[in-house]
Amino acid sequence: MRTDAVLDALARREPIADADAAVRLLGALVADVDSQRLSSVSITPST
Repeated sequence: MRTDAVLDALARREPIADADAAVRLLGALVADVDSQRLSSVSITPST
């Protein structure tokens, strides 16, 4: 049950109370992927 709650909170980008090091790392990875996706430049070919 705890695993599902942690994964749901990560998916909703919510902070997780009493998170251990592994959960904090997963949260940091999610934040990093989000920031990279938002900052990526879409390149469309010109015709």
